[in-house]
Amino acid sequence: VQLQVSGGGLVQAGGSLRLSCAASGSTFKAIGWYRQAPGKQRELVAAISSGGSTNYVDSGKGRFTISRDNAKNTVHLQMNSLKPEDTAVYYCNADDYYNPIDYWGKGTQVTVSS
Repeated sequence: VQLQVSGGGLVQAGGSLRLSCAASGSTFKAIGWYRQAPGKQRELVAAISSGGSTNYVDSGKGRFTISRDNAKNTVHLQMNSLKPEDTAVYYCNADDYYNPIDYWGKGTQVTVSS
């Protein structure tokens, strides 16, 4: 199983970034994004099921949109109106459809400057 992550970077407050995660090697239920800021616990940012149901962190509602291309097993996280508090390392996570296993991609840094 591979989770190929792209996106991230440095942006000014109010700007936008798009993260993508291409999952391969299995079939997946939910695919989502987590983030971890220095000194803080990792938290769920957004997740989407294979059926399209979505879940967002409260602070991201109205600003973040997660979408999924099931044919390509790819998930995109569009983040708008970014705030300095969104600064963190973002990780893609995928739940295996057939086994009680989840996988993690490499983290990608998102830095929002004020």
